[in-house]
Amino acid sequence: MSMLEEVNLTIDEFEALRLADLEAYSQEEAANKMQVSRATFGRIVENARKKVVDALVSGKAILIEGGKFQIDNIVEFHCRKCKRQWKVSKLEIKNKKCPNCRDNTN
Repeated sequence: MSMLEEVNLTIDEFEALRLADLEAYSQEEAANKMQVSRATFGRIVENARKKVVDALVSGKAILIEGGKFQIDNIVEFHCRKCKRQWKVSKLEIKNKKCPNCRDNTN
């Protein structure tokens, strides 16, 4: 039985991919959420994308690790206008604008 090679993705890289590619936040919005500069966010997400593509193309396993983090209580929102669904931590609940169409929603 052979072991797959691994690509190591940090928690920050994983979060950057989630914000940019799954939640569709702009680099500025995602950088604010991660509390880093826009340039730093850009470097983090670029490195993460390269690692994920390497894993997909080369048949490598993706190992997500590193760093201290806390998962907050999550609230799910649904946009009435464009029907997008997204999740926000209870700490960020004050901003209920849809990340897709920017409509104020509940």
